[in-house]
Amino acid sequence: MQPSLSKLRKIFSLEAKRQYDNRAVIGGLEQMLPGWAAEARAEDVNEPLVHTIVAQLRNYDTLEPEYRAVAINNVWARIERETGTNTAPGSGRANTQSFQVRRAPVAKRETPTPAKKAARGKKTAPAAPKKRAAKAPKSEDPPAPKPAAKGAAQRSKPAARRAKIEGEPAALDASTTVLTGVGPVNAERLEKLGIYTLGDMLYHFPRRYDDYSQLLPIRQLKYGQVVTVIGTVKSKSRHGPPRGKQVFEIVVDDGTAALRAIWFNQPWMYKNFREGDEVVLSGKIDQYLGRLTLSSPEWELVEDEEAAADTQHTNRIVPVYPLTADIRQRWLRGLMKKVVSYWAPRLPDMLPARLLTSAGLLPYADALQQVHFPDSQEQLEAAKLRLAFNELFLLQLAVLIQKRIWQGETARQFTPAASWLEAQTARLPYTLTAAQQTALADLLGDMASGRPMNRLLQGDVGSGKTVVAALCMALVAAGGAQAALMAPTSILAEQHYASLSKLLAGEGGPLAPGEIRLMIGATSKPEKDEIKAGLADGRIKLIIGTHTLIEDPVVFDALELIVIDEQHRFGVGQRAALRSKGNNPHLLVMSATPIPRSLALTLYGDLDVSVIGELPPGRQQVSTHVMAPRQVERAYNYIRQEAAAGRQAFVIYPLIEEGESSLTKAAVAEHARLSKDVFPQLKLGLLHGRMNAEDKDKVMSAFRDGKTDVLVSTTVIEVGVDVPNATVMLIEGANRFGLAQLHQLRGRVGRGSDQAYCILVPDSEDAMENERLTALARTHDGFLLAEIDLQQRGPGQFMGMAQAGFGDLQLAMLTDTRLIDKARRQAESLLAADPDLSQPEHTAIAAALIHYTRDGKGDLS
Repeated sequence: MQPSLSKLRKIFSLEAKRQYDNRAVIGGLEQMLPGWAAEARAEDVNEPLVHTIVAQLRNYDTLEPEYRAVAINNVWARIERETGTNTAPGSGRANTQSFQVRRAPVAKRETPTPAKKAARGKKTAPAAPKKRAAKAPKSEDPPAPKPAAKGAAQRSKPAARRAKIEGEPAALDASTTVLTGVGPVNAERLEKLGIYTLGDMLYHFPRRYDDYSQLLPIRQLKYGQVVTVIGTVKSKSRHGPPRGKQVFEIVVDDGTAALRAIWFNQPWMYKNFREGDEVVLSGKIDQYLGRLTLSSPEWELVEDEEAAADTQHTNRIVPVYPLTADIRQRWLRGLMKKVVSYWAPRLPDMLPARLLTSAGLLPYADALQQVHFPDSQEQLEAAKLRLAFNELFLLQLAVLIQKRIWQGETARQFTPAASWLEAQTARLPYTLTAAQQTALADLLGDMASGRPMNRLLQGDVGSGKTVVAALCMALVAAGGAQAALMAPTSILAEQHYASLSKLLAGEGGPLAPGEIRLMIGATSKPEKDEIKAGLADGRIKLIIGTHTLIEDPVVFDALELIVIDEQHRFGVGQRAALRSKGNNPHLLVMSATPIPRSLALTLYGDLDVSVIGELPPGRQQVSTHVMAPRQVERAYNYIRQEAAAGRQAFVIYPLIEEGESSLTKAAVAEHARLSKDVFPQLKLGLLHGRMNAEDKDKVMSAFRDGKTDVLVSTTVIEVGVDVPNATVMLIEGANRFGLAQLHQLRGRVGRGSDQAYCILVPDSEDAMENERLTALARTHDGFLLAEIDLQQRGPGQFMGMAQAGFGDLQLAMLTDTRLIDKARRQAESLLAADPDLSQPEHTAIAAALIHYTRDGKGDLS
């Protein structure tokens, strides 16, 4: 073995011992690659092998530890095949599995730097104006400057929620315990909110705002108004038994009239006021015993003019922060005021002045101050806009750079002969639609370009995406290479295997039956071993499976095309792990959930997009109706009529068993009731997620083969179940499903030539006006429904933001197409002028971008 490969073996061995923390070599594995590659080439190491090693380890730092282990094992397996060795790195023994995939240990908080220690020795913000404000929660240290508590530095701290700005004060990394009034107890409480440091406090944004900025004389007050008043305490009193429910009240006079302020069951409030105190009260005007009152208002004592002008809780637009147990709003708001007032003005702005002017944005420091303690509604909106722009701008830079990098790679070219393509399309059981032909042309163009395809193929349920992907997989197989299709569930993988076997390995097909295989969790170990051997030596050309495809030690001989179905169900790490098993393979991701334009520009902004926007000939739109629970017998009649005509039906429930919700019907109990009382002459099947794979397969096979008339199920059939003979989809408790989910369920019927029906039955009569149900009945446009669903539920639930590979978006809305467009234009303009972000005025942006994408694990799509 050449010295360069022996060196790599030692590095891999050390990396495994360090549990894949990317510190086996200084700077990380990806930093040593150029030097190592030069060394390997000088030793005449096989060039394809060098290229493969560099390609698979180039993004090593972006992978999670589990997938770093997978990448290293794949590289070493390739080295063993090329060199004829079979030795684990650094072990001297036979290599059955080079490295164990181990979880990385929870990172400890870093050792305090001198800057942090200095920060902890003093107060980090000026003292608040003198006033008798709300006290910190009990059992807490006295409010005095002090060093950080022992043990605070050892508590585990998650990744920062913000993109750090180059040049920001190091003291922002100081623990919250440097603040007056924050000891170990309150520090732990703040940590439950994700607040570990002063910097975290700046980005703990309010969840809403109460506008108390309208100061009115007491005589002008009216019931129901939200107001602020300033007056003098004329009297105070409390009523009720000492140990029972008590009422505390003060009477405040501003010279125009008097007003009572009342607090229920807060006896400690008595000590906060004295007769003659000037007080600011804010709240909603209520009635108590026939008189106008302020019930439990926000309050502050005013002892001088300066304090009156700097109120935190009253006489202004007041921030309301997310809380946790034992933290009071007033206490946290006071703490935030100190930190924001002192530190926000000291933060640099990562955006150059030219860009701020071009985009019409507030300076960063002003935006941070205004989003916490706004001077007006206009300033609040401008602050939110600036901070949201920051998030979207970094996101756009990330996807655009990722797209440019991917386009700069090389990949194997696949160009079909005209006669081959004509022969394959002629074998199809139907003629491709114009939309399918356009999408196929896009894909074939990518695969002939010499650059890796990186494309999203989206189309509504039943639009024919799979057959387009199948032709590309056949092309790769015809070229002697391999393709892999990864599906999120075993049922969907089996569905693909059945349809692709018929399509590609049938009579006259481009593949032999043994060249297409299925590997899922239920596959037996002997069969898995056989499949893995076939993949390693190239005998298997097309593998269809679930997450088992990314498990070590699945090794491919020449993986050149990856197809990922329902791709939003896979995490970034899973997609990257499968991609790492090839040498810059072509990547096609498919989604039957139509993706709104705003998400296509953001979460999928690094992908080229093809849309199949029409259904195959002969497909009819599914007739959709909303029925009240009392009308469900009509739905049962539909099912009886269709069954009598030899057709089948689905009945869907949101729960598996009763007890999960007292109001919602459940599949198991309803299956028994329907079998006995409603459809005694029909054969019913039951399917749900708690069944083992073998039982699921039996139930689905029986339904596909027409042995059962009605399939009672949960949403386990949402994706990929293809039964052309099914014509009725009855969804009980339909108001409990998301709109995209309902659209997917509806897509399970109407896949044949017969008219199909989707019947939506909500839990109650009151839910009949549910917006999702009426929208589904009104339109079949998947893109319109996706936009509505995105507006209602947000992108986190719509596509799974945790899967997308970005840091959290705190203020940006992925429904704000106008701001997304603005951010994208500015990002494109910046990269056109400075592609590497190397100009001095852009170094802060480059640093923030590195921090922003680091937590997203890279490989955006």
